[in-house]
Amino acid sequence: MNEVLKTIENRYSCRGYTGAPVEEEKIKLIAKAALHSPSAVNQQKWRLKIITNKKLIDRLSDEALEFLKNDPKSEGAYKRILDRGGICYYNAPCMILVLKDVSEEVQKMNNLDIDCGILVQNMAIAATSLGLNNVIAAMTSLPFKGENSQELKKLVGWSENLEFGIGFLVGYGNNSKEPHEIDWDKVEYIN
Repeated sequence: MNEVLKTIENRYSCRGYTGAPVEEEKIKLIAKAALHSPSAVNQQKWRLKIITNKKLIDRLSDEALEFLKNDPKSEGAYKRILDRGGICYYNAPCMILVLKDVSEEVQKMNNLDIDCGILVQNMAIAATSLGLNNVIAAMTSLPFKGENSQELKKLVGWSENLEFGIGFLVGYGNNSKEPHEIDWDKVEYIN
């Protein structure tokens, strides 16, 4: 099996990190993999916000937990996070926010979510190939929905023409896990 397929096969969603910082060169390689991802008509209508400030990530985690606590629809998620130690972002030392450009000329495009999905998968495979653990995390949107959302958006340079696309946490895992079992019943050949 080639190395790319091995990397895809061995990647898992890591929900526990040592907190050790990720080397700047590795973060740059992950960002480069993102920049190489295809997008509709090569518009690349997304922006990456790479956060390595641990105090800021911890604050975002606290804000996310507060949002879950106060949102009646999130009772199950809140309990899961509390059961895992009450840390939303699993002590990851690096958070990458993928934000969609929703400026007026872009609003006609309906493929921004697909483009963000392609981009984050490139980052996940790249990070795994570099010996890093990672998880694609929609939950990284939560601090930007809560009471202090405007202040937090300002802190990360999130302008009004941007919306949340997807989030990504990366670092050195303090655990390992077998990748999920594949289910060939989900595949149907039409000849």
